[in-house]
Amino acid sequence: MVGVTAPPRLAHIAAQAAVSEATVSRVLNGKPGVADTTRQRVLAALDVLGYERPVRLRRRSAGLIGLVTPELTNPIFPAFAQAVEQVLAGHGFTPVLCTQMPGGATEDELVEQLVERGVGGIVFLSGLHADTSSDPERYAGLTERGVPFVLINGYNERISAPFVSPDDHAAAQMAVRHLADLGHRRIGLAIGQLRYVPSRRKREGFIEAVAARLGQSADEAGALIQHTLFSVEGGRAAAGALFDQGCTAVVCGSDLMALGVVRAARERGLEVPDDISVVGFDDSQLIAFTSPPLTTVRQPVQAMAAAAVGALLEEIGGNPVQRTEFVFRPELVVRGSTARRTG
Repeated sequence: MVGVTAPPRLAHIAAQAAVSEATVSRVLNGKPGVADTTRQRVLAALDVLGYERPVRLRRRSAGLIGLVTPELTNPIFPAFAQAVEQVLAGHGFTPVLCTQMPGGATEDELVEQLVERGVGGIVFLSGLHADTSSDPERYAGLTERGVPFVLINGYNERISAPFVSPDDHAAAQMAVRHLADLGHRRIGLAIGQLRYVPSRRKREGFIEAVAARLGQSADEAGALIQHTLFSVEGGRAAAGALFDQGCTAVVCGSDLMALGVVRAARERGLEVPDDISVVGFDDSQLIAFTSPPLTTVRQPVQAMAAAAVGALLEEIGGNPVQRTEFVFRPELVVRGSTARRTG
C-alpha cells in the first residue's frame, strides 16, 4: 500500500479506478465534466491506495456549522450567536463558535480551521466582508473549495453570496426624525470608521434625514459626524467633540457607544436626557436597564438569524440562494435617554 504521506500519483490512481490519468486530474482538481459514478470510483481509489483526499473533496460533517464572530465584548454579538445557535439546533445542526480576539487568530486562520474540521457551512457575522478595505478574494477562495457560507451585516457587491443586513440607512433616519420631533436642531452622529459598510450607510441616512427635517446641507451635517471606535471609549471621545460643537442630541452606531456618550455627558455635569438626548443602536440585552434606560434602534436579531441560517441550509442542500442582500427593517425603541428640547 502507498504511504499516506506520498504525493498522489495519477498513474496509480488511474489504474486502480480503471480511468484515464486525465480523468483523475479533473477529479482531484474539482473540475466539471466527470460523471458522478466515475468521480466516486476515483475517490474510492484514493482511499484504497491510502492517499489523503484533497481538502475540497473531503466529506463535510452535516452536523457542524462554523460561526465566525468578532470579540464578544459587545453584547449584540453573543445575542446573534445565541439566535443562530437556536435556529441551527432546530434543524439538527451544531455551531462551532470562532471568536476573533485581539492578538488571536485572524478570520482567515479561523476559516482554515473550520474547513479542516469539515464543517458543512459557515456564518460570518460582521467580519472582513463589512470592511471595504479588505480583499474579497478570500471569500471567492472559499467558494472554490466548495464551502457554503452566508454573511451578516455589511454588504459587499464583490462577494457572490447571500447577505443578511439591518437597514442601517433607515436606522439613522429613524433616530434623527425622533430627535427632530423632540425639538433638537443640532444633532450629532457618533459612528465607526467610514471603511465599514454599516458606518457608511448610517452616515448617508443621517445626512439625508438632517437635510429633510432640519434643512441642513451635507457639509453642515458632515461637520457633526464623528468617526471613532465601536466602544464605550469611542463614544465618549466622540461626545466631547460633539458637545463642543453645541450638539444637544447624539445618534450612535452602537449601544456601547451610546453609553460612552452618557458617561461623557455626566463628566461634564450634564444630565441625560434633560441636557443631552442619546440614541443607541442594537438594543442588546440589559440596555433597557441602564440609567437612564437607553432609547435605541433595535436590530431584528431573531429574524436576521433565521434568514441567514435558512439561506445557508438551502445552499448546503444544493439549492442555491439568490446572490443578493436581504435587508431587515429595524425598530425605534423609545426609553428614557431622549427628551424634548426645552432650551
